[in-house]
Amino acid sequence: MSFSTPKNHNLNRGYTIALVSAATLSTTAIFVRHLTQTYQIPPLILAFWRDVFVVIALLPVLGLFKPALLKVKRQHLLYLIIYGLMLAIFNALWTMSVSLNGAAISNVLVYSSTGFTALLGWWLLNENLNWVKLLAVALSLAGSVLVSEALDPLAWRANITGIITGILSGLLYAIYSLMGRSASQRGLNPWSTLLFTFGFAAIFLLFFNLIPAGLLPGAAANPAELLWLGNNLAGWGFLLLLAAGPTVVGYGLYNVSLGYLPSSVANLILTLEPVFTVVVAYLLLDERLNCVQLGGGLMILIGVFILRIHESKLVNQSLPNPP
Repeated sequence: MSFSTPKNHNLNRGYTIALVSAATLSTTAIFVRHLTQTYQIPPLILAFWRDVFVVIALLPVLGLFKPALLKVKRQHLLYLIIYGLMLAIFNALWTMSVSLNGAAISNVLVYSSTGFTALLGWWLLNENLNWVKLLAVALSLAGSVLVSEALDPLAWRANITGIITGILSGLLYAIYSLMGRSASQRGLNPWSTLLFTFGFAAIFLLFFNLIPAGLLPGAAANPAELLWLGNNLAGWGFLLLLAAGPTVVGYGLYNVSLGYLPSSVANLILTLEPVFTVVVAYLLLDERLNCVQLGGGLMILIGVFILRIHESKLVNQSLPNPP
C-alpha cells in the first residue's frame, strides 16, 4: 500500500510546474533571435517592449478573473521595486548576451545561475546544500555546455564584454530566483509578483533607454528609437507573442514552482530548457541533435533524476512512521 502525503504531493506538483515552465521558456530564444536578426532591434529596446507587453497581456486577464491580484500591500512595494530592478538588469544583460555571444555561449553562461543559486540559497536562505545537490548541479552545468556545443572553439569567439555580460546574466538570474523564493515566503501571489515586477522592470528599462547615447550599449540612441519597429505590424506581433507566450506563461509557472520547491531545485530543473530548445529547433527548423548534444541532454536529465530521488527520500524520512 502506498501513502500519498500532502508534502510529497506538493513536491510532485512543484516538479511538474517547473518542467512545464522550462519547456515554455525554451521558446524565448527563438523569438528573441528572430527579432534581433530580422529587425535588428537593439537589445535594451527589445527588453523594454517585452516587459511592457507582459504587463499589457496580464492586466486584462487578472482584471477579469482575479481582480484582487492587481493590488498588493503597501509593505511589499519596496521589495517589488527592487525585484523589478533586478529583473530589468537581468533582461537587459541576457538580451545583450544573446546579441553579443550568440545562442550557444549566452545559453551556457546564463545557466551558470544554477551554481550561483545553490550557493546563494545556502548562504542567504539557509537552504540545504549537500553532495547530492552539488553532483546534480555539476551534471546539469556540464550537460548544458554539451547541449549548447560550447566546447566548439569557434563558439567561444566572443569579446570580453560579451563574456562578462553573459556571466553577469547568470548571476542576476540567480538573484531573480532567490527573490522569487523570498516573495513566495512573504505570501505574495506569483501572478501579482509577475505583474508588478515586470511593470517596475519596464519603468527601469525605459530609464535605461533614455540615458544619453553611448553610456549604455544596446540602448536607444534617442527617444524616437524606442519605436524602432515603426509601422511593422509583423514585428510588433512577434513582440506581443514573446510577451504573452513564453514570458507570461514561462515566468509565471516558474514563480509558482518556487512556492513548492527550493530555489536551487527549481533553477536546476530549468536547465532542461536547452534540451527543450534543441527539440523545438528540430521540430520547427529541422536542426538535428548530434551525439555530443544527446550526451549533454542525458547528463541534465540524470542530474534532475538524482535530485528528484534524493528530495523524495528526504520527504519520506521526515514523515512519521504509520502505526
